[in-house]
Amino acid sequence: MKPPFTRTFTAQAHDIDIMGHVNNAVWVQWMEALATAHWEAAALPEHQEKYAWVVTRHEIDYRGNIAEGESVTGETFIPEGPTGARFVRRVDFRNEAGKVLVSARTTWAMVEIASQRLMRVPPEVAAPFWDGEE
Repeated sequence: MKPPFTRTFTAQAHDIDIMGHVNNAVWVQWMEALATAHWEAAALPEHQEKYAWVVTRHEIDYRGNIAEGESVTGETFIPEGPTGARFVRRVDFRNEAGKVLVSARTTWAMVEIASQRLMRVPPEVAAPFWDGEE
């Protein structure tokens, strides 16, 4: 398995809900931002021009939260090889103490941009994200 890709997110005033902490929808936006940044950092430019990813499923566990001004480290990795057009992605958001506050298993499907159709993930597209070991 490849090492996790990480990014830091800091809660802004517009991220906060009536309960005084990050809204659940914002966590989903951060998951998408993290996955997109991982794709842009690791995928070859020609793959980024040819393919896009769409979410087909999110399974999220909310175990904690943060308030405005607080930060979390988002980490994501691909735990297993693709199945047809789909890749499973793990996402964890940890607070400064390292405690997982939000954990997710998300499923993404690859789309060929020109045809806008799902397509099987080619091995060369998977290679930067998954090394064939589970």
